[in-house]
Amino acid sequence: MTKKPSFWTTSQGVASVFLIGAVSYFLLMEHRAHLFYFLPFLILLLCPVMHIFMHKGHGHGGHEGNESEEGAIRQHLNSGENEAYRRGIEEGRRQSGNDKPSADRRQ
Repeated sequence: MTKKPSFWTTSQGVASVFLIGAVSYFLLMEHRAHLFYFLPFLILLLCPVMHIFMHKGHGHGGHEGNESEEGAIRQHLNSGENEAYRRGIEEGRRQSGNDKPSADRRQ
């Protein structure tokens, strides 16, 4: 069984490459002023496009360890680093009507 050659290695593919190259050359030579005018905007547009394509395989489906927002709050409260944050969370719970005492409350 023979493998089908790639389009770019056929005579039509080589002709396409030369045609694309010639058209690109003449467009750049004739419209250089327009290209330089829009170049800063194209660079800024390139940033979000690169961001989208570069994060493709990172698996941003979720974070392990914190299954809920409550779990993240408990973990932060247990760390003991920010007492003001703990007081603010508990005061917010009291104001919202959900004044169940938390299991990790320190007095």
